[in-house]
Amino acid sequence: MAKVLPLKSTTTLGTHLAGVLSEGAARGLRDRLDIETVGDLLRHYPRRYVQRGELTNLDDLRVGDEVTVMAEIASVTGRPIKMKNRPRKGHILEVVVTDGRGRLSLTFFNQAWRGHQLQVGLRGLFAGKVEAFRSKRQLTHPDFVLLTDDEDFDNNLTEAFAGQLMPIYPATTQVATWTIARCVRRTLDALEMVPDPIPAEIRERHGLLGLRDAFFALHRPASQSDVTAARKRFRFEEAFVLQVELARRRSAARELPATPRVARTDGVLAAFDGRLPFELTAGQRAVGEAIEHDLARDHPMQRLLQGEVGSGKTVCAVRAMLAVVDAGGQAALLAPTEVLAQQHHRSITQLLGPLAERGLLGGSDQGTRVVLLTGGQSTATRRKALLDIASGEAGLVIGTHALLEDQVMFADLGLVVIDEQHRFGVEQRAALTEKAGGAPPHVLVMTATPIPRTVAMTVFGDLEVSTLTELPKGRGAIQTTVVPIADKPSWLDRVWDRVREEVAQRRQAYIVCPRIGDDGAEEEILPPDGTSPPVLKLLQGGRSRTRAPSSRPEAESLLDLAASLRTGPLADLRVEVLHGRLTSDAKDAVMRDFAAGEIDVLVATTVIEVGVDVPNASTMVVMDADWFGVSQLHQLRGRVGRGGLPGLCLLVTNAEEGTPARTRLDAVASTSDGFELSRLDLEQRREGDVLGADQSGRRSSLRMLAVIRDEDVIADARADATEVVAGDPELRRVPALQEAVRALYEADRADYLEKT
Repeated sequence: MAKVLPLKSTTTLGTHLAGVLSEGAARGLRDRLDIETVGDLLRHYPRRYVQRGELTNLDDLRVGDEVTVMAEIASVTGRPIKMKNRPRKGHILEVVVTDGRGRLSLTFFNQAWRGHQLQVGLRGLFAGKVEAFRSKRQLTHPDFVLLTDDEDFDNNLTEAFAGQLMPIYPATTQVATWTIARCVRRTLDALEMVPDPIPAEIRERHGLLGLRDAFFALHRPASQSDVTAARKRFRFEEAFVLQVELARRRSAARELPATPRVARTDGVLAAFDGRLPFELTAGQRAVGEAIEHDLARDHPMQRLLQGEVGSGKTVCAVRAMLAVVDAGGQAALLAPTEVLAQQHHRSITQLLGPLAERGLLGGSDQGTRVVLLTGGQSTATRRKALLDIASGEAGLVIGTHALLEDQVMFADLGLVVIDEQHRFGVEQRAALTEKAGGAPPHVLVMTATPIPRTVAMTVFGDLEVSTLTELPKGRGAIQTTVVPIADKPSWLDRVWDRVREEVAQRRQAYIVCPRIGDDGAEEEILPPDGTSPPVLKLLQGGRSRTRAPSSRPEAESLLDLAASLRTGPLADLRVEVLHGRLTSDAKDAVMRDFAAGEIDVLVATTVIEVGVDVPNASTMVVMDADWFGVSQLHQLRGRVGRGGLPGLCLLVTNAEEGTPARTRLDAVASTSDGFELSRLDLEQRREGDVLGADQSGRRSSLRMLAVIRDEDVIADARADATEVVAGDPELRRVPALQEAVRALYEADRADYLEKT
């Protein structure tokens, strides 16, 4: 076990670093790494450790990465250079370091004296940003520390790495890893009071280190076993604190009052079931029973409904909404885009038929009214919708963010259905649920992105989870093929031939592009791995244009591609475009025409990713497919094969075989199991992306825990958290845990937790 040094002051985790470190060091940590307190610094965990004398594998370095490497100096050469607009010559010093196999250049301008320091045969840590120059990787003006026995030679920096295991911290060009290590060392020497958020009996049950011992074991390990024990403790702590907050939310929800909503046996729900043109799957029936049970209780339903693409979630949601209408209330469905809201309105109205037209000529007196509200509607249409909502005439209300505006008033909002919940934030969800007036409404959250069990426990741990795994009868199988045009450019011609063949059989096709083009605002998607050039030049017969490795490559432009297709390979087909910059009426008109079969090929951005249902669409071509994430590709291809026709999805890419991007695409092509793909997606992405860092713009509080790898840890933490909260809901007996939960809520997790 790492040796715990004697205490030197009454420093606590809440102490500001300015009271422990020099003013300059504290300011650098604050400005460059957002580290302000002792707790912030000690929870800035080492990224990895290097054994003194063990060299870094230089072949693993990637252009653009901020790195710290341990290597041996292989050569040192200097030469004068003529500098532009300067009468005197400059000097360039090139130091080549090696791990015994690969090589990396260190370049210093006008620092000839470094040649006396950096001598062949010495080993050191070198830190900087990896750049590419003339096909060689290099660090320009890297920071470094030489690992010698001569303390004066390296300016006493080696004291930060006194042990055999040297921690390498996430660092910046301005604050190097050894600077952080030295600050951590000084802070640990001063640390005294460390209240532990994990109760002693739970630590003993799982064999966990106390918090102070864990900090020493992690930052100043005597052996690898110290690191392992510390990581075990912090991994459990992260899971435990999060699960405590989720358990508190579940407990609080059970205490809230709600109006029970029980469907009538002779109401609109029963009439709807009687006119369905298909039979509900066993899964849909089970989900319906669970939802009806929740709606009948006197506290709000909080349920997540997840399922594969095309598994019938919308029908389950409609049945829940009609049950609330039967009980005298209203239900609102919040969709993330106008295209999806319009699609929901069309499909739900069609499913209900006369039941959606109560009070209108030909409508059923047993039914209700379905109203659409979006930001792009005309003033008259919008005014009529607002009146129907406020009067209660509209039992089902479908809309976008327009539903959240102040002038939208409900007569009796009993159920809120949130489609693709991850696209909505805290304020948006609160704004809609508060429109219920008195008692909070029941809430049903839907997602078409399959979620592994452990992720559901972590991200959606305050919700009951229902999962649809069956696909309704009549769904066609989807064949997915990667089209690697970097290796086989002629395959792109075959792509357009396949589109033409499908259209010749009176079928339709989607072509999806990552961006709109024309120098306007783009619809952003997941970034690529930096290796794939655009495909448009190949279509036009020219060479692809790539950018520098450190910049984002250009992707396919929808507007340019559509123009090229209309005058080229698809010249005699009816080709139209759909993207977010079109007006609401224009988008709706395009989708209506496509659904009616008046458009052969729809060139679109990801506005068609979820919910769009055109049974006659059999083919999807995804351009620059490596720009999209695994789950997003799975969602996109779910738009085809919906009418019993076999589906075809072609993933066009320039990504080379063996690259991470190509691996993603090959995985999507190899399976249609959304849960398997979801696991792969989560394993390839940073944990913070999954759990909130990207959504909130702040750091993720989960730094040790990996939700896919640590399933057992999460399950144990959930059980312990539930027990603690049941006995002490306000956490008064464990003030340190209370503080940790408060910090979690106020930090980057709060936004994402609220979204669930």
